[in-house]
Amino acid sequence: MTGRNQKEHNVIAYHLRQSFKPGEITPELANKIGYDLAMSLTKGKHAFIVCTHTDKEHIHSHIVFNSTSLDCSRKFNNFWGSSFAVRRISDLLCLENGLSVIDDPRPSRGSYGSWLGEKPPTVREQLAQMIDAALTGCKDFDSFLAALKELGVEVKRGKHLAFKIPGGKKFIRCSSLGEDYTEAAILERISGKRVITPVQKQVAPNLLIDIQAKLQQAHSPGFERWASVFNLKEMAKTLNFLQEHGLMSYADLVSACDAAAQKYHDLADRTKANSARMEEISALQRHIGTYSKTRAIYAQYRRLPPKKQEEFYAQHASAIISCEAAKRYFDSLGLKKLPSIQSLKQEYAALSAENRKLYPDQKKAKAEMMELLTARHNTERILILSEEEKRQKQRQEER
Repeated sequence: MTGRNQKEHNVIAYHLRQSFKPGEITPELANKIGYDLAMSLTKGKHAFIVCTHTDKEHIHSHIVFNSTSLDCSRKFNNFWGSSFAVRRISDLLCLENGLSVIDDPRPSRGSYGSWLGEKPPTVREQLAQMIDAALTGCKDFDSFLAALKELGVEVKRGKHLAFKIPGGKKFIRCSSLGEDYTEAAILERISGKRVITPVQKQVAPNLLIDIQAKLQQAHSPGFERWASVFNLKEMAKTLNFLQEHGLMSYADLVSACDAAAQKYHDLADRTKANSARMEEISALQRHIGTYSKTRAIYAQYRRLPPKKQEEFYAQHASAIISCEAAKRYFDSLGLKKLPSIQSLKQEYAALSAENRKLYPDQKKAKAEMMELLTARHNTERILILSEEEKRQKQRQEER
């Protein structure tokens, strides 16, 4: 369809392997996590298969996905450093399900912290920050554009207002940055009709680095110094996090993690159940609609004598087949009386409204769970480091 011919560089499919700690997971959960990983990575736009193997001591899944999208319009963008993105998604899924993650990943050109949480602002975030800075003190739209140009931002005015930051590769429409950055919103902010409060990002602790394990792979004194400082910062963040939440005992931390995980999974189960019921309602509505359109023909067909049925069937085969399929569907659900379309629409609307209310709570619950799980992981790591220091001191005293 695209007319592209990549010859020897053509990629048919990508293959991932996801392994789990022995004795820590069931094959069913491993397969589900593999499915969630593939969906998150492909955004559901590429066909994939997840095969979970139990032939080894460690349960593991093979994930193979098609490089070409389902609509055959494009190929998967295997960007530079995509393996780190895959690992990040996998670690998050494992933490969500209370599973172990590997503390000593293979060395890369990027730092451990750069993909684990210390990410620089994106191009869009940089542009939004520049727009916020340029809006400070400006009296009209022209002075706002002049302030942006002083910051090195290129301006393009046409059907859509767009900007390009210094060193940027392409122009970005201001409307794509959010409702506070459309051209109309910017005019309102200049006039004072719209006031926004910058969102303060909560600093959450990152996972601590196993320095000794990393040093076996990357023999670099510079890395050891950086990792030591990084760990000290993250230990401080973890301690502050525990103090702010009143979690000064390990037992309390474990209980808080379990409660947060339960809250998130309860919300997730509820939204999934609602979504599943909404799919059932949509299917039922389609079959009821088909049945309403074809039942008169089907009834006429059934009343005919056998000799005339064959000729009638040839003329109305599509309607008869559709009606019979609808009847089989109703029988599979055990329906004695069909619900009204209006009642189904009302139920669908109620479920959709409930999900819209639940999604923000689910997102918040997931973020809280991730913070607690990360804090628990770091606390366990700190305890291990403390025990190691005690053993080293004891060995020195014995000498």
